[in-house]
Amino acid sequence: MCVMLLMTVINLINLDGGESLSVAEFITENTRSVITVCVSTALLTIITYAYFFFENKAVLARYSRIIEIYLIMCLALLFCNVFGKFVSPTARPLIFFALMTAMFLRRRDAIFINCEFALIIFIFNRFLNSADYPVIDGGSVPMYESFASLLTIFFVGTIGIFLLKNIKTRLGCVVVGLMLCVPAIVINVVMQLPQSIDATGDSLLRIILFSALDCVMSVLLFMVLLPLFEALFSELTPFRLRELTSDSNKLMRNLKLNAPGTYNHSVVVAQLAEACASAIGEDSELARAAAYYHDVGKLKNPEMFAENQNEYDLHKELTPELSVDIIRSHAKDGAKLIKKQRLPEFFADVAVQHHGTLPIKYFYAKALKLSDGELNAANYSYAGPTPTSKIAAIIMIADASEAATRSLPERTPEKVEALVRGIVEERVNLDQFVDCDITLRELTVVTRTVVSELTGVYHSRVQYPKLVLSKKK
Repeated sequence: MCVMLLMTVINLINLDGGESLSVAEFITENTRSVITVCVSTALLTIITYAYFFFENKAVLARYSRIIEIYLIMCLALLFCNVFGKFVSPTARPLIFFALMTAMFLRRRDAIFINCEFALIIFIFNRFLNSADYPVIDGGSVPMYESFASLLTIFFVGTIGIFLLKNIKTRLGCVVVGLMLCVPAIVINVVMQLPQSIDATGDSLLRIILFSALDCVMSVLLFMVLLPLFEALFSELTPFRLRELTSDSNKLMRNLKLNAPGTYNHSVVVAQLAEACASAIGEDSELARAAAYYHDVGKLKNPEMFAENQNEYDLHKELTPELSVDIIRSHAKDGAKLIKKQRLPEFFADVAVQHHGTLPIKYFYAKALKLSDGELNAANYSYAGPTPTSKIAAIIMIADASEAATRSLPERTPEKVEALVRGIVEERVNLDQFVDCDITLRELTVVTRTVVSELTGVYHSRVQYPKLVLSKKK
């Protein structure tokens, strides 16, 4: 990776005219500088590895994530060099790297690695002379330009990371880019104008325009390349999650047309999951999207599930064993369908885990009535596995709570609360949450949130008077 970063800069060193040097000739003439850059970049890479090893091993566990981070860094360096040579060093899209990492990493991780990118740019500027382009009367940009770049990446990039984490639309990203123009302009004016050869209005205007161009181009490149990285590395950004849950999505459209009861159930479960995830600090957008897909396996036999039936129950014609096979197969069928459509692996995990290893009590009780002795409950249970993430656990609770609440004749807050608490306690007693790190405190918060949301969804209404009004003559 160090070589990739270094070659990205070296191959662009002499694009703006003058005697062209090959990479080998450049290294020969600038051996000390090249060694300094290599050592510095290697040390920063080691520090990056150490940080993620102690703070977030999930990043190191995915080779694709490591490749993604360094690919973004190489592209950022490439764009900076091209704009620096052909436009102006001040116009380089220095914020692009911060915006991209803000979408794929946790906030603290994005800030840390953006600081490292600021140091890399500074090192390349000083030792490979990549920032010293002739821009003023044939001269070159002095030392303060490198410090301006360092401050811009660190300060404006950090602001961008904080702002972007709360943005849910692509238009919002454009607004963030425009907002970042203000601190970028201030930094460049303060750092460059006093040292300019001719501190005139023309110099000030040039600095302001190029500083604004830095932010605008950063956002434009971010908007263009983000969908490519989403597809290439299966990234689940808020934008992609919203697109996956829209009615225009193939699976959602099929679910709405062929299993309307399941679709409506999934919409309510998604609302519950989003609220619960937000309440305990999990990714609410991811929880909402995963909840939309948790029951897509019912598309295989939609008429076999109660929410899609009219008056006649097809299970009356089947044995309990056959009914159980059909009902529990929707978990694995959903996971297979999600993978077939090349949707996120996380959706498939939730689909196959949201019932865990729970017994299908209705058909188990029906089988007990038809048998002479005891039955093995495992033969009438879901195959599992149990939830391995907090979001999967949330969707397990929300799914059962929504379905059970629909069957209540009176949906008063007290009865809904008693029902939800019973559902959670039953799953705790059956060890459904042993494979995920959800705590008892978080389960209490989830329970309260589900009760509050369900009470709002199924609130009581005033009975309308049976009056027939006629038009006055």
